Amino acid sequence: MKQDSIIKMVVVLTVICIVAAFGLANVYNMTKEPIEQQKRLEMIKAIKSVLPTATVNDPLKDKVVLGNRDIYVGKDQSGKFTGIALKSSSPAGYSGAIDIMVGVNSANDSVFKVVILSMTETPGLGAKISETKFLKQFDGKNMNNSKWKVKKDGGDIDQIAGATISPRAVTSAVYQALKFYTENKSKILTN
Repeated sequence: MKQDSIIKMVVVLTVICIVAAFGLANVYNMTKEPIEQQKRLEMIKAIKSVLPTATVNDPLKDKVVLGNRDIYVGKDQSGKFTGIALKSSSPAGYSGAIDIMVGVNSANDSVFKVVILSMTETPGLGAKISETKFLKQFDGKNMNNSKWKVKKDGGDIDQIAGATISPRAVTSAVYQALKFYTENKSKILTN
């Protein structure tokens, strides 16, 4: 009798697990596409928000691929190059990778705007890297007018008190994006 109750319990638990697994699989399949669509919309919003204000084209249609990087090209009403948007990343955040979108103004080869795409930094501390006050300090900086380090390391970028690792990671990612643009500007313009 005791063995029968154990077998019944195993059968019931197995059926429950199978039903739960099918349920989770169906929920995943139903939400996968809307989640991907939402990520795409957020990416489009980020691209458009970091391009110079004179940009009127659809940068997704004027995308250039160099190596493994997608460069979103901005153009004004006359078709003149206004700048680019490109994704950059640093694995050196305090809590993991930090992904950003960097806009570069072609008029002076400087950062136009930076937005955080994703990060898992500590709320209330490292997460302050996503605040306008921190990100705005990159605006107008180029390869020649800035020391691309946080002030604690002898650079020009204000770090966040108590959270130097996250600002270092963002500074590195912005620098890498600007460096890539500077080194590849002629290739971007000819594509």
